[in-house]
Amino acid sequence: MSLTYQQSKLVKDTVPILREHGERISTIFYRTMLSEHPELNDYFNTVNQKNGRQPRALTAVILSFAANINNMSELVPKFERMCNKHCSLGIKPQHYEIVGKYLLQAFGDVLGPAMTPQVQEAWTKAYWVLAKMLIGREAQLYKDFESWTSWRPFKIDRIVPESEEIVSFYLVPKDGKRLPRFLPGQYLSVQIQVPGGHLQSRQYSLSEAWREDYYRISVKRDEGSQYANSVSKSYFNPGIVSNILINYMTVGSVISVSHPAGEFFLDSNNDSNVPLVLVSAGVGVTPMVAIANSALATQPDRQISWVQGSRRVIPFEEHVASLKRKGRNFRTKIFKSHPSEGDVAGVSYDYDCRIDLSKLSPEDIFLQHGGAEYYICGPEQFMLEASQYLASQGVRSSRIKLELFTTGELAAKQG
Repeated sequence: MSLTYQQSKLVKDTVPILREHGERISTIFYRTMLSEHPELNDYFNTVNQKNGRQPRALTAVILSFAANINNMSELVPKFERMCNKHCSLGIKPQHYEIVGKYLLQAFGDVLGPAMTPQVQEAWTKAYWVLAKMLIGREAQLYKDFESWTSWRPFKIDRIVPESEEIVSFYLVPKDGKRLPRFLPGQYLSVQIQVPGGHLQSRQYSLSEAWREDYYRISVKRDEGSQYANSVSKSYFNPGIVSNILINYMTVGSVISVSHPAGEFFLDSNNDSNVPLVLVSAGVGVTPMVAIANSALATQPDRQISWVQGSRRVIPFEEHVASLKRKGRNFRTKIFKSHPSEGDVAGVSYDYDCRIDLSKLSPEDIFLQHGGAEYYICGPEQFMLEASQYLASQGVRSSRIKLELFTTGELAAKQG
């Protein structure tokens, strides 16, 4: 099913109105759909609903889709990210029926008389072009998952603090079966019951190379967005699932886990030996540990440069130091914006500031090499700035990979 030229034009003609009222559209959509289908609250991030991030993400997807209705290739990276996340959350084809119904209703509420029968028909057809594309890709991913396509109970076997804010959880399947392989850099979803009655799911990068008997995730305590005034400092919309894991889960606790997924990964089946550059800030270190461990195990001669930034404590600091000692081609550059009294410049850190790639020599991050691969993970603004700097130095976008858990604003800029 494809759109006629006239239908494509009708869809594109709505872009200005969608851009002007996009957040209103998505807010109406979520409010109506979740009111009439409260069971879907188990699939949506309630924190991102409150802070507006999820409605903004939906708006960005709609606008990108409408603007590129005749050039879907531009959207493939974003759609791949969506499909992986959908499969990690257990989204199935029947959910697209519900979403389509309420999305088109929201369009009608905002467009009013401009939502003519012809526009309605065009957008209905356009929606299902998109939906069937996603459903088809998700069917392939679910097939790759084999028998593990829903939530599976795992027991917390060990809990290890990695820093003041980050804690590692070693997860063992209750059925004792051998765990499937994943690609280093991928994530899994954890689902738990939260106060208020809904299930909530969050994605966490796997922070260890594949092991057949356990998976490891490393979770950062989430205080939420910070608000400060002249009198006090407070936080709003704190992370629910991460804080429950850290504050209340103990060894022996059982949680539900999904099959590993994600489009951000080092292809361990590719024997490429071009330099590998890992750039991470804060908890963005977690997928980099899995990538570095896997690369050093399978390609010990590969040149690897790891640039890591943090405020005071570098998560996995001792482990990274051990990799540097063992790997003859493994180098690091450490940024600490607030070094501790015991830190020694040139020993425990290299720069006393936030990560700034421009402070590094081209040799530190292999800018002189035309094939070096760059993996970046951390706060979204940090990733955007790092990727823009690399692009300004002539690094093609095809050699830069970002760990994005959203399909929203930053994804639109990168996708």
